[in-house]
Amino acid sequence: MTEQDPLSFIAKQLETKLSVKQVAYRNLCDVFEILEKEAHKVISQIRDRITSCDEGIAMEVVGENGQEFHMKIGGDLLVFIMHTNIITLDKEHGFNKSDHVAENTFRRYLGQINVYNFMVDSFKYNRLTDPGFLLARLFVNCDRHFMIEGERQLGFMFDRVSEKPITDIDLNMFIKLLITQAIESDLIAPSFPEIRTISLHQKIEKTQALGGGVKIGFQMKSKDEIS
Repeated sequence: MTEQDPLSFIAKQLETKLSVKQVAYRNLCDVFEILEKEAHKVISQIRDRITSCDEGIAMEVVGENGQEFHMKIGGDLLVFIMHTNIITLDKEHGFNKSDHVAENTFRRYLGQINVYNFMVDSFKYNRLTDPGFLLARLFVNCDRHFMIEGERQLGFMFDRVSEKPITDIDLNMFIKLLITQAIESDLIAPSFPEIRTISLHQKIEKTQALGGGVKIGFQMKSKDEIS
């Protein structure tokens, strides 16, 4: 490094990193597109399994833009968001200590897709203070290998980098696990003392202080637990 022209070194590093990041981003865009297609497929699969269904139970996939789509299942709304920036995880994260990254350090650059669980009525009635909970985040790198951080089954089925590139089957299973996790989380009404008094603002904005209930939050695994 001391004998190398600094500008040449900088140019080479930028060229190499940018190339890898662009490949990772293209992979991310492809995966996101497939993910939305698989979401439609899962909805169709669910409909085929339901013998009798209340007309009030809505099931649909709505594309918002190239970086976001929504999946409505009854009263739950899964919001899929693709981030346009390529990132790396903390150096102490188990992913960065894996053999996969050790073999090629450029594999540490990741695209990410976050999935949040909101209530449908939060969007329907524009309740801006209603919370959404992160169910999982999916990472994909320049080799299309992936890893998922989440809770319950998502927390142990895909918490290590995959041995093979991501497939449509992986994404289909990912969506099914997300839906399962969302519908198993019931609304919990706040305790009586919590809503004994409310402000006029809370009443006008129809906040959770009215006692509508909130979803139980999902706490992500810490990086120290993932190896």
